[in-house]
Amino acid sequence: MVAERATSATVSSWLVWWTAIRPRTLSMAATPVVLGSALAWANHVPPNWPVFLATLLCALLIQIGTNLHNDVADFERGADRPDRIGPLRVTAAGWATPQSVRRATALSFGLAFVLGAYLVQQGGWPILAIGITSLIAGWAYSGGRHPISHSALGEVFVLVFFGLLAVAGSYWLQSGSMALAPWLGGAVVGLPSAAVLLVNNYRDRDADLRHGRQTLAARLGDAGARQAYAAMVLLPFVLVLTLAWVAQPGALLALLALPMAIKLIPRLNRQASGAQLNLLLGATAKLGLLLGVLLSLGVFL
Repeated sequence: MVAERATSATVSSWLVWWTAIRPRTLSMAATPVVLGSALAWANHVPPNWPVFLATLLCALLIQIGTNLHNDVADFERGADRPDRIGPLRVTAAGWATPQSVRRATALSFGLAFVLGAYLVQQGGWPILAIGITSLIAGWAYSGGRHPISHSALGEVFVLVFFGLLAVAGSYWLQSGSMALAPWLGGAVVGLPSAAVLLVNNYRDRDADLRHGRQTLAARLGDAGARQAYAAMVLLPFVLVLTLAWVAQPGALLALLALPMAIKLIPRLNRQASGAQLNLLLGATAKLGLLLGVLLSLGVFL
């Protein structure tokens, strides 16, 4: 691609940082906040808009900080090499220096910490626990001697922090209480986000194995990874039925996304090129967004 051959001198600053924050991943941070809040409002809780906006911005900043840290950490480890077939990374491409990306990472996590302090005032110790754990996990995803992104636990990390805790925490901040519904909703939106990471690692599995990265896709092999992907995109619809039965009949609106999920499954195969898998990655992210939007609308309306 032309953009990938550009040098830092020919790329505008806004494009550098827009690329660095990976905007296509930001829906994975925003959707759980919207869903958790909608589940609370569906139970006749008055919307607290300042808290909602602070929660949304905090989640986005943690996602951005995690993306930036992953960009520079993988470059410094030598994981982002010329044979990489995934989307461009700004540090490896020479668009930004490691120092500038690290400063941007610190700024993102620092702003998230400030907003998190406000949210702790609103939600108490449960939000403090979630916030501290999320910040540590955001660093540990790419940092330390044994980063989560280099292990088979990456998908679990995504399910927990971009699904279960994000929805449950947002629900708690709006309602001051807890129920089964936000945990079910968290799994519904967290599983497609985990599937996005699985596609990413499936695309990079050969290079990852050469560099000693034992991701879930690398450990499972072709057939196992395809089965895991199918489970991650179909299980949410079972959970939608459960949520509709135990708490929110309006959740059934999310079943409208089922045909899209079924069409995605056969697209993960060993003959798929890197470009095709990049498209599948984006389509899987859109599935998660669509599920979250439909589920939020269903329970709220």
